[in-house]
Amino acid sequence: MAENLVIVESPSKSKTIEKYLGKGYKVVSSKGHIRDLATTGKYGLGVDIENHFEPNYILISGKKKLVQELKKQVKEAKKVYLATDPDREGEAISWHLKETLGIKEKNYERVLFHEITKDKVLEAFQATRKIDEDLVHSQETRRILDRIIGFRLSKLMQSKTGGKSAGRVQSVALKLIVDREREIQAFIPEEYWSITAIFDLFQAELFQYKKEKLELHSKEEVEEVLGRLGPQYTVIDVGLKEKRKKAKAPFITSTLQQEASTKLGFTAKKTMSLAQKLYEGIDLGTETVGLITYMRTDSIRLSDEFVKSAEAYLYQEYGKEYVGYVKTTKKTDNVQDAHEAIRPTSIRRTPKEVKDYLTPDEYKLYRFIYTRALASLMSDAKVKVTTVVLDNHDYQFKTSGQVLLFDGYLKLYQDYEDSEDKILPDILMTEKEFYTENVESKQHFTTPPSRYTEAKLIKELEELGIGRPSTYATIIDTIKERGYVDLVEKKFQPTEIGMVTTDKLQEGFSDFINVEYTAQMEHDLDEIAEGKENSLEVLETFYDKFEPTVQKAFGEMEKVPPKETGEVCPECGSPLVIRKGKYGEFTACSNYPECKYIKKDVKEETEIMDCPICKQGKIVEKKTRKGKIFYGCNRYPKCKVATWDQPTGEICPDCGSLLVTKNEQVQCSNSECGYKKGA
Repeated sequence: MAENLVIVESPSKSKTIEKYLGKGYKVVSSKGHIRDLATTGKYGLGVDIENHFEPNYILISGKKKLVQELKKQVKEAKKVYLATDPDREGEAISWHLKETLGIKEKNYERVLFHEITKDKVLEAFQATRKIDEDLVHSQETRRILDRIIGFRLSKLMQSKTGGKSAGRVQSVALKLIVDREREIQAFIPEEYWSITAIFDLFQAELFQYKKEKLELHSKEEVEEVLGRLGPQYTVIDVGLKEKRKKAKAPFITSTLQQEASTKLGFTAKKTMSLAQKLYEGIDLGTETVGLITYMRTDSIRLSDEFVKSAEAYLYQEYGKEYVGYVKTTKKTDNVQDAHEAIRPTSIRRTPKEVKDYLTPDEYKLYRFIYTRALASLMSDAKVKVTTVVLDNHDYQFKTSGQVLLFDGYLKLYQDYEDSEDKILPDILMTEKEFYTENVESKQHFTTPPSRYTEAKLIKELEELGIGRPSTYATIIDTIKERGYVDLVEKKFQPTEIGMVTTDKLQEGFSDFINVEYTAQMEHDLDEIAEGKENSLEVLETFYDKFEPTVQKAFGEMEKVPPKETGEVCPECGSPLVIRKGKYGEFTACSNYPECKYIKKDVKEETEIMDCPICKQGKIVEKKTRKGKIFYGCNRYPKCKVATWDQPTGEICPDCGSLLVTKNEQVQCSNSECGYKKGA
C-alpha cells in the first residue's frame, strides 16, 4: 500500500492525478458524498432541533462497502490528502470523510485542485492546509436550512395543494416565473404607430416634432402628420462619434450557463455536465489533462500566469495592437473570490488542436470557454457611429449606421456576437436636401414582458443574489420535474399546480419565500463562511419564526379541493375528481373514504379470456402505474384473481387457483401449491 493516500470526489480524475503524483501515492475516489442527513427524528428532519440543531448523519445508501474499503486504505496509509472539489460543498465532503473514516488530525492535509494539470496538481501539494471549519459550518447550515424548509413546506403543500415539493430557493425561482405569468395575463396592449420616410438609398424614422419626442397612438394622429408632410427633407444635423466596444469578462458559472443556453442551445444541466468532464480530464493521446479550470466560480479574476501567457500568445498570433487589458469588476457582497474565472488551463491547447479528442458538444463548449477567456484580454473594437437628422415641416426623422474601424476582440469573438454594420451612403454627408413621397405608416401594439428562458431565469437569480451559481441547474431541473412549469417554445410557463403552490406559499409564508429574505439568507451563509456570523444563531433566529408559521398553516390553511371532471360516480352519485397518487393522477370519487370508487383506465386493460374462478368477469391484461404488465379479473375487488404470468384459462386441480404459463411450463399461480401440469 502507498504511503500517501489521496481521496478525490470523482473516479474519472483519480487515475490522472495518480499518474501525476507517481510512486508513493494512491489516489482513490469517494464518488461524491458518502453521508447525508437521516430522515428520522422530529418531522423526519434528521436534525435534533432541541439539541442546538445537532445533525444526525448516516451513510448514503450503497456507500457502506466503499466506506469500509476507504477505512482500510486510511489505516494503512501514513498520510491522507483530502482532495475533494475546491468549494464549500467539497470542503464539507472532506470533513465528512475525516469524521467517518476516523482520520486523525495529525495524519491528514486538505489539498485543492483548481485545475487538473501536472504542474498545478504538484503545486497544490506544496500549499496544503487543514479543513476550513467556517466553510464546513456554512455548508452544513445551508443543508439544515434546506432540509427544514424543504421537508416542512413540502409536507404542507402535499396535504393542502397536491404539489410535490417546496424549497428555500426553488419556490422563489418558481415565484418569479408565476409573477411574470401574472404580469403577462394582466397586460393590456397599447396602440402606437410608426412613420418611415423611404428614400432610394436609405430610410429614416419619425421621432420628434419641433425637437420634442413624438408618440402617435391612433390612425387619426398619423393621418394628421401625413397631411402636413411635404416631399422635401432637409438635413439639419450629422453626428459622427467614435465608440469603443469592450470585450466581455471571462466566464463565471452563471454567465457560462446563460451564454451556452443562448448561443449553443445547451441546458444548464448539460453545460455543467460537459464542463465537469473538461475540468476532470480529457485523454489527449500522449497525456490526460484537464482542459479548463474549476467550473464553479463567481469571480472573473484571471491568474497573472495565465494573463502573461495569453498576452504573449496574442502578440505572437495577432500583433501588438490586439493585446488589451485585464477586465475587472467591483466585488459585490455575494461574490466569492476563491477561484479564478473559467478559462483554459493552457492557452497553447487551442480548440483546433484538441478537437479530435472531444465529442462535438465538448468541443463546442471548450471552444466557447477558450475564445471568451482569450477575447477578454484583447483590445476594444472601434466603430464609427453616424446619425443623420432630417427635417420636414418641423417633423424630425432620424437614420443611423455604424462602420467597424478596428475589430479588436471581435477578431476572435465575432462568431458569438452580433456585429453587423449598417453603413449609410456617403451622399448623406454632402447633400442637404432629399426628396420622397414614399412614406409608410405602421400600426403596432405594445407587448407584455416575455416569459423566462433558462438563460434569463439564471441571470435574474444571479442578479437578485438568490442561491449559488452551482445550484441553478438543479433548481431548474427540480421545478420542471415537479410539474410546476412547462417549456413552451423554450420558455417557462407555470402549470396550474405551479401557480396554486406559489399562491398557497405566499398566503402563509410570504415573509420567507421572497427575493429579499432568500438573498439575505445567502448573505448570512457567506458571513458564516468568513467566520463573521454564528451558524447556531442564524438557525435559531430562522426556526423561532418559521416553525410557528408552519404550525399555523397546517391548522388554518384551506385545502385546495381536487378538480372535478364533470362526471358522476357510478356507485354513489358523487362528483368524480382528479386525485394525485404515488404514480401520477387518477380519477376517483370525491366521497372518499365513504366511497372508494376509482375509475379504471380502459386503455390499460385488454381482455384475455373469461375468468375461470368467478365465471362472471373477464381476465384482462393490465399495467401497474409503473408500466409493469400483470393479469387479473376485471371484477376486482369482488374477484381477487391476479398474477404476473400468462393465464391458461384453466383451474389448478389441487387447490383451485389459476393455472399460468411460466418458463414454458403450465403450473399453479399459487406459489404455496407447487402443482405443475404433466409433472
